[in-house]
Amino acid sequence: MKKSSAALCAFFFAALVVAAQTNTDSVPVRAMALQDCIQEALTHNLDVQIERINPQISLYDLRADYGGYDPTLSVSGQHNHNESGPDGASVSVSDGNTFKSSLDGATPWGMTYGLSANASKNYEQTNFFDSSSGSVQLDVTQPLLKNFWVDNNRLTIRVAKNRLKYSEQGLRLQIITSVTAVENAYYELIYAQDNVTVQQEALDLAQTQLDQDKERVQIGTLAQLSVQSDESQVASSRASLIAAQNTLSIDQNTLKNLITDSYAETHGTNIQPTATLEAPLQLFDLQDSWNKGMSERPDLLQARLNVEQQGIQLKFYFNQLFPELDLIGTYGYNGAGQSFDNTGNQIESRDRPFYTYGAQISVPLTSTAPRNQYRTAKATMQQVVLQLKQFEQNVMVEIDNAVKQAQSSYESVDATREARIYAEAALDAEQKTYAVGKATTFEVLQYQSALTTARGAEIRALANYEEALANLAEQEGSTIERNGIDIDAK
Repeated sequence: MKKSSAALCAFFFAALVVAAQTNTDSVPVRAMALQDCIQEALTHNLDVQIERINPQISLYDLRADYGGYDPTLSVSGQHNHNESGPDGASVSVSDGNTFKSSLDGATPWGMTYGLSANASKNYEQTNFFDSSSGSVQLDVTQPLLKNFWVDNNRLTIRVAKNRLKYSEQGLRLQIITSVTAVENAYYELIYAQDNVTVQQEALDLAQTQLDQDKERVQIGTLAQLSVQSDESQVASSRASLIAAQNTLSIDQNTLKNLITDSYAETHGTNIQPTATLEAPLQLFDLQDSWNKGMSERPDLLQARLNVEQQGIQLKFYFNQLFPELDLIGTYGYNGAGQSFDNTGNQIESRDRPFYTYGAQISVPLTSTAPRNQYRTAKATMQQVVLQLKQFEQNVMVEIDNAVKQAQSSYESVDATREARIYAEAALDAEQKTYAVGKATTFEVLQYQSALTTARGAEIRALANYEEALANLAEQEGSTIERNGIDIDAK
């Protein structure tokens, strides 16, 4: 009864494996190199697409801030009617038309200007008298102290330029993060595929041992208990294979999610990596990695941009401590006559000029607000400088750890390879010893388990090393250069 049950279970599992293989074979397969996956991610990864919009927004914000220099044109006109006089006397009636226009704006060096023109005409019906007057003038104000080095417009523009650079580094950071995730997912997928092979080989070894031991039981050279140990090993190997296959499916989905913006369309296609797990020799230079990190890591460059932004703010608040000392000037031409034409002709002839020039000063008696704003900005500057120093130190530690991890992973590759070779040799020797009756089934099964563990450890070490190199590049900020990515072309 036990034999028939075991046979039934074995048949049922074999049917499941065949069905799974048939289903897998029917799924379209897409062979992809790592660079193919990276290129797909640069185009379709949703995190990258979202982050790519931020520099555009920052650029639009910067262009909008230049609107502070846009001149403003104002035009107005009105008609006036007035009737006056005491009771019993004739009523004095007058009408008038007035027109005004102005063009006001500011310059990048802080000067403000206003170009204005006005014309008016009055008509007194009582005395039948017409009169017209007008003028054209230019007013300018140039700060010499407060708002001379930087004013609100220049502050806003400089901060916007800084934030544009910040958003560009944010895009670089997201690309590095996403590309590193793609690299890790790619190597994890290769590992998962290789691990399925390892677990399948382990199941084949266990099944072969079981078949051989069943023959020995039938001829009476082996106890039934040994067969039960074999069956336990086969069942355990099946469970490990099922788990490995499930991990492979999950790793497929992980990589697909990183390289597509339409998962439903790619779900039915399996990615087949064209690369294999290898251990390319790489010379590690901690000082060189530090130099790269200090000059290329986007998040560190963002921290420096924060210091730069605070410096802009500090310069503005320092300039606000000064009194307002402005040069002022006005120049223009008058015109007068009975009609608008007479007035216009006189203004055009420029024979009635007028002008003023001088200076004005405004000194706050306490300056409580600007003094404390400056002190706040100065203290904040000290804080962000210390934060930058802390960040730089953390980056150095992270790079140091990443270098050590890569070195350790490389050494593990050699160690696990040797362990696998020794495990293969040990199993072969044990099987030969078992064949002549000088070893037990339990001992053979132990060597089989040891070989499976060694094979799994070797491919795990290979994947860890590949991922350690990708993570080291991420810590250095050199992922983009390492993979030959042209951000502007995407």
